[in-house]
Amino acid sequence: MNRILAIIRKEFIHIARDRRVLALVILVPLIQLFLFAYAVSFDVKHVPTAVFDQDHSVASRAYLTTLERSGYFTMAQYVDTYAQADKALTSNEVRVVVVVARGFGDSLAARRAGRVQVLVDGSEPNSAQVAQNFATVLSRMHGRTIAIEQAEQRGVDPAAMGGLSVVTRTWYNPEGRSANYFIPGLMVILLTTVTIQQTANTLVKEKEQGTYEQLLVSPLSRIELMVGKITPWAIIGALEVILVSAAGMVAFAIPFRGSVVVFAVASALYVLCTLGLGLFISALAPSVDVANLLSMLIAILPGFILSGFVFPLDSIPWVLQVVSRIFPAQYFMTITRTCFLKGGDFAILAPQFIALAIFAVVIVSASALVYRERA
Repeated sequence: MNRILAIIRKEFIHIARDRRVLALVILVPLIQLFLFAYAVSFDVKHVPTAVFDQDHSVASRAYLTTLERSGYFTMAQYVDTYAQADKALTSNEVRVVVVVARGFGDSLAARRAGRVQVLVDGSEPNSAQVAQNFATVLSRMHGRTIAIEQAEQRGVDPAAMGGLSVVTRTWYNPEGRSANYFIPGLMVILLTTVTIQQTANTLVKEKEQGTYEQLLVSPLSRIELMVGKITPWAIIGALEVILVSAAGMVAFAIPFRGSVVVFAVASALYVLCTLGLGLFISALAPSVDVANLLSMLIAILPGFILSGFVFPLDSIPWVLQVVSRIFPAQYFMTITRTCFLKGGDFAILAPQFIALAIFAVVIVSASALVYRERA
């Protein structure tokens, strides 16, 4: 035990003396968190919009005011022809063009449907789809308001008109903030990057510097050396979870509705998985450059793409859905988002915990075996 503690102390001294490593494990994740959180957003608001009002009536102006007051559309231009509308879309000056047809006001006054055309820039599919949906919903709401006003003018009770009434409520993220979904997932990616890459490099650096042979001829066994090497990064990984989680909750008001114990146990299991992967890479890689490349190919890229961080796993091909199950990041991603947004317990998250526990045992055991044979 004393020999393991000596290795741990030695590693912490090396980490403390290497300012680049300190910056990489402490400052860089925080910088990346703030950079991604502020720069990347899936919220679609204030979409630049051009207006082609062919009617110029009180009714058309009321309709356009409804769109603008929603906060989702900003009336950036008013055009007079389809050619001007096409130019505005092509030059990326606007993303949406709203065309109000002639006779819009007269049609509404005669209790007929007014014609509106919405042209959407499809070169950005996410924004286009969201803008189209918002325009459709707002138009229906405006039409419903007009129908109620006309019914009241005729002395008809709107409640007696019948029809379908749908009340939609969004649970867990009622404001629809993309940050509430994005930042917990980003925590998983940052933790994966730091623990795998640094663990993969720690033994390879010893080989490149020529000090690894000195460790081999010491009284240390391979297992003691392995435990002493990865324990500091396990502690740093735990601190990383606390630091990034606190930053997300304080700086971005991300809610945490789950159990701290559940999240802590899941984090510990996932850190074991990532440390095992890093150790596996370090036993195979002959240099730091190769270790970094293998870290990217084996762990970081699949964790980023196949964990559900950006793309919902249900929307990818079934073959990739099957492949995603062999990466522990998917399970920790589900646990993290559930703990932050939904508040699940061990019973609800049992499948994910079982998967992480199996991965932790298999990866650490395989890494120890490979390390003992190859390192």
